[in-house]
Amino acid sequence: MAGRVLDGIRVLDLTRVVAGPFATAALADLGADVIKIERPGSGDDYRYGPSREGQTSLSFQNTNRGKRSITLDLRRPEGREIFLRLSERADAVVENFRSGWLASQGLAAEVIQRRNPRCVVASLSGFGATGPRAGQASYDIVAQATGGLMAITGFSDGPPVRGGGALGDFVGGLYLALGIVAALLDRDRTGCARILDLSNQDAIFAIADSAATIHQGIGVVTERVGNQHPFTSPYDAFETVDGWVVIATASNKLFRRLCAAIGRPELAADERFRSHRGRSQRRVEINGIVDAWVRGQTSEAVLAALGPDGADLPCARVSSPHELVDDPQLIARDMVERHLHPDLGEVVFHGNPLRLSDAEPRARALAPRLAEHNVEVYTEIGLSAEEIARLAESGVI
Repeated sequence: MAGRVLDGIRVLDLTRVVAGPFATAALADLGADVIKIERPGSGDDYRYGPSREGQTSLSFQNTNRGKRSITLDLRRPEGREIFLRLSERADAVVENFRSGWLASQGLAAEVIQRRNPRCVVASLSGFGATGPRAGQASYDIVAQATGGLMAITGFSDGPPVRGGGALGDFVGGLYLALGIVAALLDRDRTGCARILDLSNQDAIFAIADSAATIHQGIGVVTERVGNQHPFTSPYDAFETVDGWVVIATASNKLFRRLCAAIGRPELAADERFRSHRGRSQRRVEINGIVDAWVRGQTSEAVLAALGPDGADLPCARVSSPHELVDDPQLIARDMVERHLHPDLGEVVFHGNPLRLSDAEPRARALAPRLAEHNVEVYTEIGLSAEEIARLAESGVI
């Protein structure tokens, strides 16, 4: 487990759907008290995704684990005042509305920090708060398209392809979590609570390999090469009789080992293949040789010859996410968590990949029911039972 290094840190979580909730779930994994603030009555749209009939989305369970849920209508003056009271006790406020929406409700970062100068305010939006596209609508596929990732993903004879799942959202969420932790560390060192303005386009552009740097330096355009590597070979997925395996040889030494393992040692001495440049220029030829050796074999046989008990090359079977819940390596690393939910039965969560020494289990494991912690949280800021009941009756909470 990750260890409760953020114990004592309180986060007001206004985020919705994927990117923001993923970031705040990571903070909850680290021990932060994350209070998820949702719309009264309906809550986060992500509650209504893949699920058993009539139950909360399983995707929501995974990206909102370990949090407390309250409801609050920020469009109403009384709701905004209650939010500011909550922010007085918070270390961070996190939101991923379209840029400018929170300010339009009278809750700009500066307003929050006037009430609590030590509160970090972190925002994630499609294009950030500055620049000509600030405030424009965005989703994962838009971020991947405008950040350059789609243009270099896919096969050369096909269209641009977005990364599987909501890759762009998860990358943005990782940067958001990192930025919040960095801002909290900086606040404790300097006393200054910063405002974080994160753009999902920025986050994707930052991880789009070195394509822009390479083009600016030597004029080479990074093209779509499918599962291959643009600068070496073989580095690809190959089909066996019972699935797919990946084989990666990114050094001359590894290429020599591969050639010996497939019974073609003469290839390593061939001047055409002795360098990365030569192999990258002849990817089709080399891949064809390796493919001919792989075809007709089982994945187990290929990996036995090329894996740690054979040539010791980087290679693996291509696994589907649903298969990985039984993966011995992930289980050994506590990356597959199983928790009993009162309504859903057993729920499988992805674990937290952070590994810290002397780890402690997090205080809460499950995602909360909508408004589950209204009484608990609102009592903490001094509201009476009568006030809480009145606010619920009027639809403020």
